[in-house]
This record gives sequence, C-alpha cells and structure tokens, in this order.
Amino acid sequence: MFKRVLLLCLLLQFFNCEEIIEVDDISEEIIVILAPSDNTTIEASSINFSWQELEFGETYHLQIATPNFDAPQQIVEDTLITSNNFSITLPANNYQWQVKAMNSAYETQFTTQSLTVEE
Repeated sequence: MFKRVLLLCLLLQFFNCEEIIEVDDISEEIIVILAPSDNTTIEASSINFSWQELEFGETYHLQIATPNFDAPQQIVEDTLITSNNFSITLPANNYQWQVKAMNSAYETQFTTQSLTVEE
C-alpha cells in the first residue's frame, strides 16, 4: 500500500493540475440573446429571458437593473442559474438585463440588452 501511495505522489509531481483536468476556455465566446430582443416593449407580465446555451458553460450569471447598468437605481435580479432561460414578473419600467456564461475556470463577457415593460 505504501508503495502505491509513493508511486502516485511521484507521478503527480510530473503533471500539473491543468494537464490532469482540462477546462475549456470560454472567455472569447459571446452569449447570443434569443428573447426579449434589444429595445423591446412588453406588457407587464411574466417575462421569459432566454439565450443560446453555450457548450462549455456550466452556469449563467443573470442581472436585471433599472433603468440601466450605467446609472442603476436598483438591481432587480442578480442570480446564478444552470439553464439558459429565466422567468420573472417585472412592473412597468425601463430595464437593462445582462447574462454571461461561466465554468470552473473561465467566463464570458456580459451580453446586455434593454427592455421596457408597460402596463
């Protein structure tokens, strides 16, 4: 048993963790928004935000702000999810929403869209 542990320790010295577990670099990928499209006006109701799934993305970081991320009055939603869609009911207002993909080592840039909700 001791010889096996010693052999394993010797083998691990010759490999770094990246060689053992390779994580795909998604940092140059772009999230493609499906809905709602940029500058859309929607009647107040449950809104389904959706985007194309990224092959090596494990989770998605979704944020919704009012009126926008340059001068936010409120961050309405800030969540991590494992699917490529999210539903929420929003009151009438102007919003921006953004989403990015992440895996254990890399993340994409946020893709940001504007949205108006009317009564």
